[in-house]
Amino acid sequence: MFRRSRKSLLQLAFVCLVIYLFVSLLRPSALKLYSWNTIRYQTTAASLPEARGICPGLEHSSKPALVVSHVAADGDTAWLERLSSKYHLCIYEVDAPADPTVKHLRVPANRGHESITYLTFLIDNYSNIPQAGAVFVHGNRFQWHNDDPLYDNAASLAALNVPSALAVTGYHNLRCDWTAGTCHKDSPPQGSLETFFNSILQPWSARSASDAAMPHAFAVLFGGDDYLRNGKSKGLKLGRNHPVRAQCCAQFVVSRESIHRHSREEYVALRQWLLDGYGMSRNSDAAPRDDKIAGRVLSYLWHILFIPHQDSPVDLDTLNAQACPSASDCYCRLYGKCDLNCNAGACYAQYRLPPNMRLPDNWADLHRNDIYEVYEPGVKALHGRLYPKAFEP
Repeated sequence: MFRRSRKSLLQLAFVCLVIYLFVSLLRPSALKLYSWNTIRYQTTAASLPEARGICPGLEHSSKPALVVSHVAADGDTAWLERLSSKYHLCIYEVDAPADPTVKHLRVPANRGHESITYLTFLIDNYSNIPQAGAVFVHGNRFQWHNDDPLYDNAASLAALNVPSALAVTGYHNLRCDWTAGTCHKDSPPQGSLETFFNSILQPWSARSASDAAMPHAFAVLFGGDDYLRNGKSKGLKLGRNHPVRAQCCAQFVVSRESIHRHSREEYVALRQWLLDGYGMSRNSDAAPRDDKIAGRVLSYLWHILFIPHQDSPVDLDTLNAQACPSASDCYCRLYGKCDLNCNAGACYAQYRLPPNMRLPDNWADLHRNDIYEVYEPGVKALHGRLYPKAFEP
């Protein structure tokens, strides 16, 4: 009898524990203020990479820097040279063969996709950021995520109004359409059970894996030893029901003042978090080994770093609203397209997600000869650009 009662009590306790955990996991997190102000990650590396990422002539430039993360597969850079009257070009050859005699525009490793380039530029040129700011882009002219009817970054960069883009917060993503990011309200919170289970059920999905990895990564980056050794997580780890809204795909413009909101040492620490996650002696608290995951985690971080918070805790609702302006406001502010037919997240004939997030293999050959005019002090891009029939909305 006693055994039966004890067994029943154990079963009841187990059921109560399951119910408690279930309710705890589903209960909304009340805190929406986060201590995401300073990168506090501390590397275990014995030495840091030497400075080989200086952009020549930047210290004398009055133009915005155009920081380009270029790999051999992106093709030639002639399309970028045509933008040199508007931007000071800083083209980094990310996968160039190792050559210790080359001292400029190199990165310490091909790691984290464009992130390694951006951070290397910020570290090695910290004292020479132009007053006009900096624009950060990928090295391929035609990419599925470029916010242009023909997916042409040459046209977007030619049309970009840098001072207008920086006027409100000192930072702006180059995308206006919400299709590929997390701006839509139906995007699940990165710390939610849905995201966690998706990362298990879809291990091939870099998006699911990176979303699930982001809460811990942010806590490590912003918490440092307080999080790793002392277990202090309040205001660091993203709540289960608190989504980070952000545009994809790590192409943006930022002011010098916003860059200097953080010390050079913070950018060094952030790059080391990326580098420490790679190699035989990798740090388990550093970046995920998979570049797609590590790169996507950092793609959520740029606007948090560069949108000002007045040194107070980050209000997530305010941050999300700043990160996801309406498509109509964005196209008008960035590209001078102010009379478009729009809803909150899209404007007619401006962008359409291509099938399977992939452009046809001959896309660049078909459109590389499109012409845009550059004149001082502004830029005039092609007008009346239309989707090819295969991509018409």
